[in-house]
Amino acid sequence: MTAPPATTSSPTAPPLTAPCVLVADDEPAIRRLLRTSLPSQGWRVIEAASGAEALAAMRAGGVDVLLLDLGLPDLDGLDLIRTLREAGTTTPIVVLSARDDERGKVQALDLGADDYVTKPFGMAELVARLRTALRHKLHQQGAAPVFVSGRLTVDLVRRLVSVAGTDVHLSPREWDILQLLVTHAGRVLTHRMILTKLFAASGDVQQLRVYVRQLRQKLESDPERPTHIVTETGIGYRLVVQDDKSA
Repeated sequence: MTAPPATTSSPTAPPLTAPCVLVADDEPAIRRLLRTSLPSQGWRVIEAASGAEALAAMRAGGVDVLLLDLGLPDLDGLDLIRTLREAGTTTPIVVLSARDDERGKVQALDLGADDYVTKPFGMAELVARLRTALRHKLHQQGAAPVFVSGRLTVDLVRRLVSVAGTDVHLSPREWDILQLLVTHAGRVLTHRMILTKLFAASGDVQQLRVYVRQLRQKLESDPERPTHIVTETGIGYRLVVQDDKSA
């Protein structure tokens, strides 16, 4: 079992922090269309031509939305949805299929799919469905799509960060940490909680401190006296929610 290849780089390739969509479809023409069209809409694309490849990619992590064809050659798409949901996967699933019968739609949604787009489809509609699915997941996590605190603005759907109107470019790991803090804004996150969610067994507290220091260099007016990402001594970090834009 091999994981699907990463998106081929192109002049319109989005940044590494852009949301990632896994296109699981056995039709090369569909994959080629989405591979060339979605990056210009701000999405990173990885591909799977079979159910086995899709499962491998999902288990590898990093997928924000699964765009799933129900007619895969080795595994029915409905069975794949069932397998993922029974395993506790919360990644949004948007079904893409030529099946236009109502029963198929109901089955997919009942099994845990978030939306259903029928082939042939319009690109504008598909992109809107993908963004809606991602936004719904963020709402379920208790976060607004756009977080504003003082001079800091974080768009969780488009993965854009700005301070006082100036765009800030983050590394993928810096984005992961900031996103976690934003989705739990105002709440203290322990070192262990952050490490478990983002680093698995490969991280340590010192490594986390380095990333937080880098984030503060990019987000804080005075990194030595942070007003956004504050330290709870001996415990972890908290993202402060500010009402005004003076910080």
